[in-house]
Amino acid sequence: MNERAWLDEQEMAAWQGFLRSSHRVAHHLEQQLKEDAQLSHPQYELLVLLADASAGAIRMTELAEAAITSKSGLTYQVGQLEKRGLVRRRSCPTDVRGVLAELTEQGRQVLEKAAPGHVAAVRAVLIDHLDREELEVLARALGRVAARPGH
Repeated sequence: MNERAWLDEQEMAAWQGFLRSSHRVAHHLEQQLKEDAQLSHPQYELLVLLADASAGAIRMTELAEAAITSKSGLTYQVGQLEKRGLVRRRSCPTDVRGVLAELTEQGRQVLEKAAPGHVAAVRAVLIDHLDREELEVLARALGRVAARPGH
């Protein structure tokens, strides 16, 4: 069996810094979205993905992949958004087995209202604490991690 070495001091510092900062960012964004739009961060991200989709609709399976969530987790979140009238589900016209999630006009309005506060929160908790060089390194490094196939 191939044993892996423990994390060295630099690796541990990077890992712990990532954990602390990601938890702090996530907590701050959850609070902001809850106060401004009564949305969770995953719900906000789903609205963003739907707004970016052609015609404001996307197959549920594709939406789950894009949101990096399980089908059951997506079904729950879309159901919550549907109860508020922000999203609707409909049959896929080209595949009887497919279901589309579609952003409603009310969903678009909620997203447009929440977006400025969300951007301000992202800046306050992360972006404004880094210089351009640090942002470039962070974007490149995390982009490489995000591009790896999931396990």
